[in-house]
Amino acid sequence: MTQAASAVPTGYAARRTFAIISHPDAGKTTLTEKLLLAGGAINMAGAVKARGENRRARSDWMEIEQSRGISVTSSVMTFEREGITFNLLDTPGHSDFSEDTYRTLTAVDSAIMVVDAAKGIESQTRKLFEICRLRDIPIITFVNKVDREGRSPFEVLDEIEEALALTVSPQVWPVGMGTDFQGCYDFAHDEFIYSKARANGPCDSLKKVEGLDDPAFTSMIAPHVLERFAEEAELAREGYASFDADAYRQGHLTPVVFGSALRDFSVDQLLRIVARFAPPPRPQPSDKGPVEPTNDEVSAFVFKVQANMDPNHRDRVAFVRFCSGHFKRGMKLNHVRSGKPLAVNNPIYFFAQERALTEEAFAGDVIGIPNHGTLRVGDTLTEGAAFRFTGLPSFAPEVMRRVRLEDTMRMKQLRRALEDLAEEGLVQVFKPMFGSNWIVGVVGPLQLDVLASRIRGEYKTEIGFEPVPYSTARWISSPDERKLKDFIKDNGMSIALDRDERPVFLPKSDWELRYARERNPDISFDETRELVAV
Repeated sequence: MTQAASAVPTGYAARRTFAIISHPDAGKTTLTEKLLLAGGAINMAGAVKARGENRRARSDWMEIEQSRGISVTSSVMTFEREGITFNLLDTPGHSDFSEDTYRTLTAVDSAIMVVDAAKGIESQTRKLFEICRLRDIPIITFVNKVDREGRSPFEVLDEIEEALALTVSPQVWPVGMGTDFQGCYDFAHDEFIYSKARANGPCDSLKKVEGLDDPAFTSMIAPHVLERFAEEAELAREGYASFDADAYRQGHLTPVVFGSALRDFSVDQLLRIVARFAPPPRPQPSDKGPVEPTNDEVSAFVFKVQANMDPNHRDRVAFVRFCSGHFKRGMKLNHVRSGKPLAVNNPIYFFAQERALTEEAFAGDVIGIPNHGTLRVGDTLTEGAAFRFTGLPSFAPEVMRRVRLEDTMRMKQLRRALEDLAEEGLVQVFKPMFGSNWIVGVVGPLQLDVLASRIRGEYKTEIGFEPVPYSTARWISSPDERKLKDFIKDNGMSIALDRDERPVFLPKSDWELRYARERNPDISFDETRELVAV
């Protein structure tokens, strides 16, 4: 295998900024917790469905996340291990929160794809993989839950190759599965990963061996498990591609690690692959061409805004991905949208909801900048030249509802809540040209539950939702301003303004949308738009 060791890098070259993607319930949040544990960032990993005094998952810090056992917002965690700084972005697995995930993927250089050993490639996994492919994000595959009964490892590998058109390269293989599970074998380092307790125990031991036929290894395995493992291991090593770092970084090959996040099997090995082979910061697209991480001048973009991470202080934190230069606390950066300087005096690094001041940042780092609405998703910060980073998407909503305020005396709080949460990206907010009630648009109905829960908890305001006759929304534009104005005038009852006061057409059906397009060939009806703060 072409796995050459290298000296410990420094500066931006020592950064590994990666996301974890998966279908819901594949074990993504559990793996996140165990990676943090392996990296020394926490002393005891949390459980997604903790009870009583048990720890909650650190990456799921919202009340609704803890009560439902799901991730509904992206979180960032920074930790160091053996000279490498890891910026781990945990993304929502549920498709209703995919827009947050898509934007988060613009800020990473690689990804770990978690696959359930029993279920294989599922729908949301496939969607997220396609987003990674569009951005040429290299992927490491972690096949989880091999300690339970599942499909043959070869079935899972073949499905990845066929469904995702990826070359697979097995790196860590299960020694038995389900009730026969006895550990995992690291092909690259000839190491056996096991539990001294064996039956359902956590991984706590590692044995360096001379190879698959080393008696020090074979004597530890039940004969019927060893016979099958020997056959599988030979086929896995000979029947699939050897690992090639260049092919992986180009997005053509995925190293595959079999393990169990819940029981810590193969987590260390996964983190070692990320450290050694995941790419350091890559060039980022801008309207003036790619921005190289080697550039001396600092540049960064805002990919997420989170309101009320600390409800006691009504704070708003912009998540900023650095793309070049060496940032130091107190620097003044050019806020490109406003053209004004922005002094960054209190930059913070994240550990989910917790935070600490940081003195510096390099390309690849993700920090938070507390602000009072100055920074928005899509903003670019630079040390010198005025340009903007590109590629942050916003998608047309698939579910539309009118917001009903239970107490009309709370209108000011409702307006503030909708502005904050729309800026955060949880929902899209539209103000009809006729009528006073706000309309919210979301990708999936679960977002409405989160919206109501957060407005109740963070803004002490009760809301409900009412159906609207609109099926979706389309941003409208035209090079001919007169024709655009005429269309808006003729369709006033179906026109709203988004939070940037861009006109939006709200069709009642797919037929109405097609009819409008056919009758107005000079007008664009856009399903997506690039997030450029204006």
